[in-house]
Amino acid sequence: MQPNRKPLPLLLQLFDLLCMELSNWRWSWQVMVITATISPVLSIIALGSFASRHDAESLNAILSGSLVMSLMFGNLGNVSSRFAYMPFSGALDYYATLPIRRSLLIIAVVLAFFVLSFPALLVTIIFGAWFLHLPFILHPLLLLVMPLCVLPLAGIGAVIGTKAPSPEVGGGLTLLVTLLALFIGPVLLPASRLPELVQIVGYCSPATHAASALRQTLLQPMTQRIIVDCVALTGFSFLTFWLASRKLV
Repeated sequence: MQPNRKPLPLLLQLFDLLCMELSNWRWSWQVMVITATISPVLSIIALGSFASRHDAESLNAILSGSLVMSLMFGNLGNVSSRFAYMPFSGALDYYATLPIRRSLLIIAVVLAFFVLSFPALLVTIIFGAWFLHLPFILHPLLLLVMPLCVLPLAGIGAVIGTKAPSPEVGGGLTLLVTLLALFIGPVLLPASRLPELVQIVGYCSPATHAASALRQTLLQPMTQRIIVDCVALTGFSFLTFWLASRKLV
């Protein structure tokens, strides 16, 4: 008699995969939280020390850019490393034996690192607002913007991790993507300080839209630009996850 291999409902599959991924870090999550906090906090200290306290545009860019570093690039590196390590540890072969959707595995990995990045995100917001003397306004739309900031580059991280010939190559490619996305467009620097060509090219980077969306839901009055940013981030997310799902098959 053949065993029953009927797949579970999608939400149960996702929940089980998320619990499995979170359990992988039960002994090391403290170190991950500390390292994820240090980078954006040091960025705020370094850039904020040279910025004028009267230059609100620059201060807003520093805080929102540091949050992008914590949300987008931290999760990009973690997801890429995880998928680069899976083939060598046999985890990818194990998941292939389970009756699950391959795309749900990617979502579960991203969600796991997103949950682990929450403490670093809260510390960055509180410390940044205190150090830069910025009043912040927590708009309810921030709950939608934060996951949208994570998904686009996390999908790219999954693609890099699954196709990199080794974890070392995957780490180098991840660093390259991070540098390109961070410095192409107004992420850590305000748009008025960048050449016009860089501003135009920056619209093609999800990091630009993520920084803009965070500024509008956390620091500045919301404008119609938030619609463009959310649509762009959603489009980037679907594209990268579609590519990652195809590469994982």
